[in-house]
Amino acid sequence: MAMLEVKDLEVYYGMIRAIKGISFQVNEGEVIALIGANGAGKTTILHTVTGLLSPKKGSVVFEGRDITKVPAHKIVSLGMAHVPEGRRVFAQLTVYQNLMMGAFTRTDKGEIEESLAAVYKRFPRLEERKNQVAGTLSGGEQQMLAMGRALMSKPRIILMDEPSMGLSPILVNEIFDIIQKVSAGGTTVLLVEQNAKKALSIADRAYVLETGKIVLEGDAKELMNDDSIKKAYLGE
Repeated sequence: MAMLEVKDLEVYYGMIRAIKGISFQVNEGEVIALIGANGAGKTTILHTVTGLLSPKKGSVVFEGRDITKVPAHKIVSLGMAHVPEGRRVFAQLTVYQNLMMGAFTRTDKGEIEESLAAVYKRFPRLEERKNQVAGTLSGGEQQMLAMGRALMSKPRIILMDEPSMGLSPILVNEIFDIIQKVSAGGTTVLLVEQNAKKALSIADRAYVLETGKIVLEGDAKELMNDDSIKKAYLGE
C-alpha cells in the first residue's frame, strides 16, 4: 500500500479547472519529484494534499486514511508536514520560536527537546542564530528554518514547495544535500521544484505536470535522459 495516494484529483479556482483529474502515489521512504513549468499546478496539488484547498473531485489517502476533507491542522498531527513556497517564516519571531511553532501539535516535552536537538544538529546555523529574529536571516537560512520547523512536527512525510527558489547555486546544493539526509533519516519526501535537473538528481521517481495534467511519469534517472524532458526542462 502506498503511503500517500492521490486519486482522480480535480481542483478549481472559480470556473478555472486547475488540476484535471490527476492520480499519483508516494511509497514510504521515497523521494518523489513533481516537476513542470510555472502554472502547471504543482503548488495547487501540495495545497490540496495538505488540506489548504478542497478538491471538487477525487481523494487524498494518507496511510490508508481518507484525508480529503480533514482540516490542515489535523493533517499535521497525522504526520504530514508542508514547507511552503517562499518559506513563510514568522518574520517577527525568533528562530527558536519559529521552530517551536512547528511542534504545536505535540505534547511530550522530552520528545520536543529531542527533535529540537536533532534540528540544531542538522542545521548548526539555526542554533547559532536561535535568538535572532527570523525576518533578519538570509534567504538560505530562512529556507533551513522552514525545513527545521516542518521537521519539528516529527513528520512521516514532508512536502517541500520550491526549496531552491531564489537561492545561490552553492546554497541550492546545500539545501538538496539536506533533503537527501532527511530522506536517509527515514522521512518520505514529496518535492515540488522548478529546478528539474536538481530534483531529478535526488528523486527516486518523478511526475511531469503540464497545465494540470500528468504527462509523464517514471524513474527519475530515466526521465533525466529523456529527450523531451531535456529539451523542455533541463535546457539541453
